[in-house]
Amino acid sequence: MKKKRYSITDIAKELKVSITTVSFILNGKAKEKRISEVVTKKVLEYVEKVGYQPNSIARSLRTGKSRVLVVIVEDIYSQLARVLEDIAYNKGYRVLFCSNDNDDEKSRTLLRLFNERQVDGYIIVPSPGIEKEIRMLNEEGVPVVLFDRYFPSLEVSCVMAANNKATYTAVHQLIKNGYSKILFVTIDSKQTQMMERKNGYLKALEEYGLDANVLEIPYRLKDTIEKRKLLRQQLEKTDSFDAIFFAVNYLAVSTLRIIKEEFPSYLNSKGFFTFDDNILFELFSPSISAISQPLNEYGKLLMDIILAKIESSDQDKEDEFRLHLLNCEIKYRQSSLPISERTIV
Repeated sequence: MKKKRYSITDIAKELKVSITTVSFILNGKAKEKRISEVVTKKVLEYVEKVGYQPNSIARSLRTGKSRVLVVIVEDIYSQLARVLEDIAYNKGYRVLFCSNDNDDEKSRTLLRLFNERQVDGYIIVPSPGIEKEIRMLNEEGVPVVLFDRYFPSLEVSCVMAANNKATYTAVHQLIKNGYSKILFVTIDSKQTQMMERKNGYLKALEEYGLDANVLEIPYRLKDTIEKRKLLRQQLEKTDSFDAIFFAVNYLAVSTLRIIKEEFPSYLNSKGFFTFDDNILFELFSPSISAISQPLNEYGKLLMDIILAKIESSDQDKEDEFRLHLLNCEIKYRQSSLPISERTIV
């Protein structure tokens, strides 16, 4: 036999009190509304006895608040997700995580879906073509914080890495260690985080009067064979580079796999550095130098900003847009040491 699902109306009828009284008690407003301790205790004990579960959709329609936050990212980072989830839980919120794969249509579909469900706020790693949708959310007063990248023409707060500074520092170290022909492997994206990494690379080379050497892999290139072909063609030009800086870690993984299989001598005759650390890089031989983003700091700051926006009744225009740049940790490992200090395997 299916167990009965109790409503506030059922509880009020059974206890012979008003629906409003039950609602105030369940929303923690008994003292504020001067409801007696006797009635409050009676309602709470009965609620526990019957196993009452509030209808969250109905409640959101009444209050305009769902106590739900949405995090839309390109990829799910488990460490960052855990930080966001723990903070949200302690504040009485739940978090829905989803990946947009940096795809505009998927991003738009997700935003439509959650808008219909009246979620309280969004933390979004935006795909390149959803500037209009983010602008509309902002103009409607929906709390939004961008993460990892932003749209320069939009006054929407963003938390991201100090990409230019971190890349400049890493490339500068490669140059100091004797590498003068540094290949920059990236994707053909004009998104802000990728452009700033490229600019950091160019700045370091310019200071030393060195020539730039950039390989841009088409982001939408799904064919792994074609992608490997482009990388292999560049790797065959052995004299054109003595080190490689990867703008994203998945390009580092793909390229290092090719090198290990087809150009093993490169492992100890070339330098390597990548943006975004991965446990594989520490275990690789030689270990790969990497830039590590501060995920714990990201999580705390993102939640501070979004909750402040949600809970503020008066959103000051001056506070609506702030670009927060967080410093990264640079992990120098074997692959960026001077060749003379490298152990030949």
